[in-house]
Amino acid sequence: MPSDFTLKAMNATHRGLLKISGGRAGWNFSNMPVLELTTTGRKTGRSRSVMLTSPLQDGTSLVVVASRGGDDKPPAWFLNLRDNPNVEVALQGKPPHRMRARVATPEERSRLWPQVVADHKNYADYQTKTNREIPLVLLEPKV
Repeated sequence: MPSDFTLKAMNATHRGLLKISGGRAGWNFSNMPVLELTTTGRKTGRSRSVMLTSPLQDGTSLVVVASRGGDDKPPAWFLNLRDNPNVEVALQGKPPHRMRARVATPEERSRLWPQVVADHKNYADYQTKTNREIPLVLLEPKV
């Protein structure tokens, strides 16, 4: 499973690519849009940003997968938004906008998960590596 250092290095590399390219490269990965998710740290109260992919869009909601590469523990960004669902999302280099995050209900997950893994088999592989059910998170526009 990826270490915290590895995940932070991957995020830093991704941000570097965006900066070096002037935002012309790095907003799409494996046929998925890339977004920057900003949460509020559950322990520090500080803003925390992470680069994620959205393998599926469901209406006006962006779906992200809290897989952490199939690790048994969930990603920190997931724990942050679970405690404070008010987030900011910058999609494909556009200015960030406020959204509300929520974990998909069991019914939503049973409908969305097959769609996610149909096009992005890596998520199905991640699920086989862990006993926890990998959550799907819906990022919804704030009204």
